[in-house]
Amino acid sequence: MAKRSHPRRGSMAFSPRKRARRPFGHVKSWPKTEASEVRIQGFAGWKAGMTHVLARDLNPRSPSAGQEKRIPVTVVECPKMRVLGVRGYQMTPYGKQAVGEAWADAGQIADAFSDLFKRLPERKEHDADKHFENLENSDLVEVRMIVATQPSQITGVPTKVPDVMEVGLDGGSVSEQLSFAKEKFGEEFSFADCFDEGGLTDIVAVTKGYGWQGVIRRFGGKLQSHKNSKKRRQHGNMGDFGTGYVRKTIRQGGQTGYHQRTEYNKRILRVANPEDHSITPAGGFLHYGEVKSDYILVKGSVPGPSKRLIRFRDATRGSKKTLHDYEITYVSTASKQGA
Repeated sequence: MAKRSHPRRGSMAFSPRKRARRPFGHVKSWPKTEASEVRIQGFAGWKAGMTHVLARDLNPRSPSAGQEKRIPVTVVECPKMRVLGVRGYQMTPYGKQAVGEAWADAGQIADAFSDLFKRLPERKEHDADKHFENLENSDLVEVRMIVATQPSQITGVPTKVPDVMEVGLDGGSVSEQLSFAKEKFGEEFSFADCFDEGGLTDIVAVTKGYGWQGVIRRFGGKLQSHKNSKKRRQHGNMGDFGTGYVRKTIRQGGQTGYHQRTEYNKRILRVANPEDHSITPAGGFLHYGEVKSDYILVKGSVPGPSKRLIRFRDATRGSKKTLHDYEITYVSTASKQGA
């Protein structure tokens, strides 16, 4: 009889499997290129749900060239975001550290947001020019803009308090990036200002949470024999006696889901608004409702449940393959109610 083997399941690269610190993803790095023009590298939107489209394959070498393909897509509602300030980073022996930040005029921000200062303190005596001059005189290696979402423009999520986050800047010199950010103080920018239709993006999001789960559900472990005493959905043992403790590599029950994950090279099939291309299905998206603002269609699935805030970043890995266009001929708006 052949040797019975059951390799471990579940990568240890994701340890420890604990709950994410915040309900939306944290982008840890922004890719850099040699571009001469300054541009914004990130955006955020709310996951509405999934549907499918029929698209004509325009790749002449594809087996389905010229034919219509059924493609599952995720709908992400992406209202415009607003620029609050700019932050500079310098390199230290301990990595990148923030040097300082300059914020837009408090009155300008207050006029645009009614609930922003529920999220952060109001800067009543902030000298933006002095802080900006400090950034210009510092030896910066990276510049990021401080931006905020505008959930008041949509109806699919219950919160109306904006979320504040950083987005990277690429292209040009550091001084040009600072000037670019200063010109944008208090202004809005859209998803189309950051990404092109048909391009690739990385998606950073927090997955759907399942709470505490046992080792079988959490790691896909093997059930014990029905003759086993007292337990079936647990391990046979948790290590040797000599070690004196349970190793961290032993699979055990615990938090399942609600982890930050990054999906690379997701294809953006469409950037549109409901006035030009209606997307809300009959009866609305389940647990979300109606899409009333700008939205995008992402090929395939996206981490997290509906109403989860999704972050987009320039594709860091890229693709060596030639990206051929799809001609979308039909977008399904059939009811998702199961009727």
